[in-house]
Amino acid sequence: MGTRPALQETREPPPSVWELLRIWALIGLQSFGGGSSTLLLIQREFTERHRWLTIEEFARDWNLCIMTPGINLVAITVLIGRKLAGSWGVLVSLLGLLLPSAAITTLIAAGFQEIQHLAFVEAMFRGVVPATAGIMLVVAINFARPLLKQGYQEGFGMLALSLAFIALVTLALIVGKIAVVLVVVASALAGRLLFVRAPSLATAAQPSEREEQP
Repeated sequence: MGTRPALQETREPPPSVWELLRIWALIGLQSFGGGSSTLLLIQREFTERHRWLTIEEFARDWNLCIMTPGINLVAITVLIGRKLAGSWGVLVSLLGLLLPSAAITTLIAAGFQEIQHLAFVEAMFRGVVPATAGIMLVVAINFARPLLKQGYQEGFGMLALSLAFIALVTLALIVGKIAVVLVVVASALAGRLLFVRAPSLATAAQPSEREEQP
């Protein structure tokens, strides 16, 4: 009672290795604004523009990256490359993402010290701050959507629980200033207790076997 059927999402065929290299290189060339903007580029490219992944799969893979040590953007690049094109996919994905951004960073850093104290440069950086905040907000909304979508499908009680969980974690980070790793571990344990009976986010968008049968 209260459970709503999920809609099946269409998926494009996997890309070739060269297509994957081209896409990651374009992402690497546009990786301005920090990790949040790069993550948004990756999410839009693979879940919206090409539909090689669902937003539920992307959110699940990103959660896995958060729960493991290391650079999260590198980890999600490896996961996506492996999933779409195997070992060669991992190689071309890393090359495409890292080489263009590393080259641009090197060129900018070479001349930045000469102009960093100029008034117009400081004004430009001041304007970038709200843009970065907006990008981070969009990323947060995109990752909350699968959780809220699943809560909506399962009824008002689960939706309210999901919203309360998001609010509690936010307060723990802002007010309590609790270490991120502790919040992630505690959230994983709490999720095991609270959502153990709920279907996974990865299968939330798939119809049941009975629905598929004529």
